[in-house]
Amino acid sequence: MTFEQLNRKWQQDGVTDGNVLQRSSFNRHRDAILDMFGIIIECEPRTYKYYIRNAEVLNDDSIERWLFSTLTVHGVLADSTSLKDRVVLETVPEGEEYLDMIINAMRTHHRLRIGYKKFLGEGYETMVCPYALKLFQRRWYLLAKRDEGMRVYALDRITGIVPTDEVFKMPADFSPQEYFSEYYGVLADGTPMAHIVVRAYGMTPHYLRTLPLHQSQQETATTEGYADFSFDIRPTADFLGRLLSYGSDIEVLQPQELREKMKGMIAESLKRY
Repeated sequence: MTFEQLNRKWQQDGVTDGNVLQRSSFNRHRDAILDMFGIIIECEPRTYKYYIRNAEVLNDDSIERWLFSTLTVHGVLADSTSLKDRVVLETVPEGEEYLDMIINAMRTHHRLRIGYKKFLGEGYETMVCPYALKLFQRRWYLLAKRDEGMRVYALDRITGIVPTDEVFKMPADFSPQEYFSEYYGVLADGTPMAHIVVRAYGMTPHYLRTLPLHQSQQETATTEGYADFSFDIRPTADFLGRLLSYGSDIEVLQPQELREKMKGMIAESLKRY
């Protein structure tokens, strides 16, 4: 869009009260958008039209993409407060009170002393180096390093956090995205890699196409009655539970040992009935 087109859009927005968009303000907003979301807005010199140079960032799993999506929804709702009771959102049950403390420790590279209690087991305290946060199925998780290796802690099971003066050095080559890239969810337990093929029936192929389960997902066969999808992933309990949630609309074809494992899990479920 040209600056004149952007200006008309700006004036039509209810938040601006019809005020003109000054070019200096536009440039400040453009710099802020780059800083907050990593979105590069440039001008095509031949047409004088502004465009997003790196549009791919709007489709990845980065924090910038999440922030952009969240603030976009917030802006739409802010313009339609009369509809606030007609928009139903999911809430994160517990653990959010620790986010600020954890993020501050991540930013300043300070170790944390946390109290933790699993659903089954005694509570304990430990010192950790906070590496990353991950939101998964309405729960926040902390990826942290202890002396014996990496651990994942659910924030709703943390019983307390005490900041310390001890600092740690974050490895320059460590990537949380890469750490979780071979997993579905947060169970990074060393399960061996596998090439998995599943057959989806009914409406499930449409759901998998529009919201893939994993970045490795590929549609390998398509018929009128079903579609086959492959995954190169570590099949942890998180992933198997997700497959089971589709009920009879998902069938594991390969590998055979995983197919047998799924059959066993379904048989155990049937015993409950």
